[in-house]
Amino acid sequence: LAPYRGWFPVISSLCCSNFVYFYTFNSLKALWVKGQHSTTGKDLVLGVVAGVVNVLLTTPLWVVNTRLKLQGAKFRNEDIVPTNYKGIIDAFHQIIRDEGVLALWNGTFPSLLLVFNPAIQFMFYEGFKRKLLKKQLQLTSLDAFVIGAIAKAIATTLTYPLQTVQSILRFGRHRLNPENRTLGSLRNVLYLLQQRVRRFGLMGLYKGLEAKLLQTVLTAALMFLVYEKLTAATFTVMGLKHSRRH
Repeated sequence: LAPYRGWFPVISSLCCSNFVYFYTFNSLKALWVKGQHSTTGKDLVLGVVAGVVNVLLTTPLWVVNTRLKLQGAKFRNEDIVPTNYKGIIDAFHQIIRDEGVLALWNGTFPSLLLVFNPAIQFMFYEGFKRKLLKKQLQLTSLDAFVIGAIAKAIATTLTYPLQTVQSILRFGRHRLNPENRTLGSLRNVLYLLQQRVRRFGLMGLYKGLEAKLLQTVLTAALMFLVYEKLTAATFTVMGLKHSRRH
């Protein structure tokens, strides 16, 4: 069962995060575009704004999720402080009690930088989608799956070094700085990136990228496939015509 450690917090976090992101993105798009043709630039801006809203609202969930997922894992580095949480509620309680409320927003700065990940993902996805819809009436299941996978692969590759730093800061139990203090979010992002380059070389910034791509690309491809099918079904039920250039 070790590979499934922390599965419930992950699902909870993903549900909340995707709901906030999709809801914000599409609401803003409906207000800004208002039936006109969307553009790549608009998609990028909307993706960034939706990402910022998502980060500020859901970072506490991801902090708890990261800690529960790594709980019980064996680390070679003795500077990592082990955790002992009974569940999501207990994790929230212990973090607030021992580290303060702001600890729930550990890693917020790199997370805000990482809003470009879903923004880039949506920009490429919407761009590929518009090109396909110029040649055909609607997206097929395979189309949605493939372009969703490609868009996520591009976004993940471009932003992976920051995702690594984000995970370290969210875990919050790692001490690397000379003063042996727990790492903060803002001042240590560059420090952590430099440390990885010194210890593992330039390619150390992309250590574990293969596993990350396998996980995120498949997740995103399935997510966009389900998203397109649910959107089409919703418009059909409501008796509305789904714009092919939406």
